[in-house]
Amino acid sequence: MFLKVQRLLLGLIFLAAFSPATAHADDEVRIDLPAGGQLRVRNDFGNVAAEVWNNSYVAVSAIVDGPTRLTRSPIIIDNRGSMLTISVIRRPIDPVVPVHLKIKIPGDVEINARSQRGAIKSLLSGTQTVENQPFQKRLGKADRKIDIQTSTGEILLSYTATADITSDPTPKQPELIGANAKSPAGTPTGPVPGDEISEGDVIRVESQLVTLNISVIDRGTNRGLMGLGQDDFKLFEDGHEQRIVQFESSAAPFDMILLIDLSGSTKEVVKLIRAAALRFVEAARPADRIGVITFAGEPAVISTLTADRELLRQRIETIDTMRGDTKLYDATNFAMEEVVKESKKLRRTAIVLMSDGLDGTIPGVSGQQGSHTSYQDTLRNIQEFDGVLYTLWLNTEYEAMSPLDTQPEAFDAGHDRMKEMADAGGGVFYPVERLQDLAGAYEQVVADLGTMYSLAYRPSNNARDGKWRAIRIGVNRANAVPRGKRGYYAN
Repeated sequence: MFLKVQRLLLGLIFLAAFSPATAHADDEVRIDLPAGGQLRVRNDFGNVAAEVWNNSYVAVSAIVDGPTRLTRSPIIIDNRGSMLTISVIRRPIDPVVPVHLKIKIPGDVEINARSQRGAIKSLLSGTQTVENQPFQKRLGKADRKIDIQTSTGEILLSYTATADITSDPTPKQPELIGANAKSPAGTPTGPVPGDEISEGDVIRVESQLVTLNISVIDRGTNRGLMGLGQDDFKLFEDGHEQRIVQFESSAAPFDMILLIDLSGSTKEVVKLIRAAALRFVEAARPADRIGVITFAGEPAVISTLTADRELLRQRIETIDTMRGDTKLYDATNFAMEEVVKESKKLRRTAIVLMSDGLDGTIPGVSGQQGSHTSYQDTLRNIQEFDGVLYTLWLNTEYEAMSPLDTQPEAFDAGHDRMKEMADAGGGVFYPVERLQDLAGAYEQVVADLGTMYSLAYRPSNNARDGKWRAIRIGVNRANAVPRGKRGYYAN
């Protein structure tokens, strides 16, 4: 998930952009669904009430069945061109309570609904109830497709009170009846007469958040400060203070990718690299998930993200030499895409890159074809990456004996670019002069990640003009130095 404002968030967990969305006072988010578009709705934690209305866009909101409040919206919206996906997730720390979805959908649709262990009730043309089988209904021109699925929940299909129903002569408006009442199958829980719904019962869907991962270092000891709370932070964008709306402590787990450069490595070098990677796994916290990617000419996924330490050890032991020129920038972009694809929706993400920085595109690198992606494009993608990037620069410099050897200025450029990548990624640059020191550097990275906080805010300047927004963090502790990304592009 790149850090772009156009990649809108519900709480902290939107997956992709839906540029026409707006948060409304009635707790709905509205998203355009063009003619020919498809909508997929999935809720494995409750019911789905879908109402057909006259508008061309989709509206979605959620209701928690019970007095318990959730700190974040459980809704995920992913918009990829003509495909719109709405789903519900539950974090490990969330209480086990039903979460019901209410969506409003345009007319002229083909509706397909399935509930694995619940009932489907349609009030679109008379009353029809089906169980344990798919339901299908075409309305009007049916130039859009809607697919609704639940696991144990129930699905209710109906018209809104204001819908134009000339295409179907027998619409009915459903009532949302409380779970304790005697209600027909497929009726989602909602307010009943006399009940009062508090602000926490209806999930408020946020339309725009910017997330930041911040580590805080004590200037005197150079160690991370732990135990800070939200009130200890002040956040400014372009000099204007912003209200922090979400906060995660340093104890929250990470999904981490080890990205390891194997270009030119010998068997003995690979043996040391494997040992250092195993040290990283041993130092990581039990709740952290780790994946491993190696690269030379092409990246190779050694292990997808997993918390299974024994499996990780087995996979790391398979690391071997690789052929091909160093395509550092291509591998870095691949790793960013991989961690976004594989990461659990609510986990913080990090990439730990080990390399000498000698991408073949650097002038003076000996006889290599470098990355297809340029360094500048890679740097910008790192700035927009919704995670943190640490770099471990391994010194492989040797004396150039001829013009065909890698030149000293190329080694200097590799060093400087690795440092710049860490700065852009909100992480830390660790120079490793000897391969034997790599394991210790990995352990320092783990320790540093254990002191990282996550903040989110809704920018007061919501213009998407592509300009750079400078971010400054203040910490209400003596000698505290915050480290993290310095801004983002408002695309």
